[in-house]
Amino acid sequence: MLVMRPAQMADLTEVQRLAADSPVGVTSLPDDSDRLREKIAASEASFSAEVSFNGEESYFFVLEDSESGRLVGCSGIVASAGYSEPFYSFRNETFVHNSRELKIHNKIHVLSLCHDLTGNSLLTSFYVERPLVNTAWSELNSRGRLLFLANHPERFADAVVVEIVGYSDEAGDSPFWDAVGRNFFDMNYTEAERLCGLKSRTFLAELMPHYPIYVPLLPDEAQEAMGQVHPRAQISFDILMREGFETDHYIDIFDGGPTLHARTSGIRSIAQSRVVPLRLAADKDEPVKGGRPYLVCNGQLQDFRAVVVELDWVPGKPVTLSVAVAEALGVGEGVSVRLVAV
Repeated sequence: MLVMRPAQMADLTEVQRLAADSPVGVTSLPDDSDRLREKIAASEASFSAEVSFNGEESYFFVLEDSESGRLVGCSGIVASAGYSEPFYSFRNETFVHNSRELKIHNKIHVLSLCHDLTGNSLLTSFYVERPLVNTAWSELNSRGRLLFLANHPERFADAVVVEIVGYSDEAGDSPFWDAVGRNFFDMNYTEAERLCGLKSRTFLAELMPHYPIYVPLLPDEAQEAMGQVHPRAQISFDILMREGFETDHYIDIFDGGPTLHARTSGIRSIAQSRVVPLRLAADKDEPVKGGRPYLVCNGQLQDFRAVVVELDWVPGKPVTLSVAVAEALGVGEGVSVRLVAV
């Protein structure tokens, strides 16, 4: 059984294995043991802290095969994007150029460097092993953290954003970076993203042009790359679009990938999930048979757990789980769980 849970320091070696295979551009999952150790330590501190508003906390989850102990995915949430430094994006805007004398009226697409999204909660660090792409386990790895957010709304903002990795070719070259960022840094896209993963994106962002960039002046390849999604990030993009995220207003300042945005209350896994009492199956050795898969999680903090299970659940009624599933969730008879359909 695959179980989503908070990362622990004992997971470091396995997490680094996942990070080594993650695509270029996932700077929140660097292939560096020191940074990953800091990431897990910060997460452990956040889970154990008493919190009444979204601050500097970050929460890092792993997807574990409970039988082998092997990790097959990970994902995270930052409570406040840019809490200690601005969270930069390019905002899509339209400038109007008008000449009454020549009777010319032009609308020009421009990109303006901004930190509009600073303070929103941020989804980060999504990775799932390739055999699990386009399965219910990908849904668990991405949406399980949204159920955690639904259980603990005081820890997060009233809006959520996520940067989706943009297009780069097999050689690791990004047309958008080559047309914009490379003019300000003497390094290629892969090196820039690696540096951001090891240090910070802000120090590079502060050297980016602060005046509007006129999109028609960019090469065609760079314009076409704006808003494009890296093939290995497509699964994350598709899941979050089904969750109700919007994609038109902001793009990443390095690779031009889309920056998604949603009101927390309108996210499907939050708005449509339900908290229901649990009943254990009468025969502890017989799994509960059902017609459709659900994401199910407990309501705990440090001992948060989430799984995918097939259920024949009727809204308004308790949910019946097998003993094995209840044990994986760390819950017993009469305790409430949160669930939402896959």
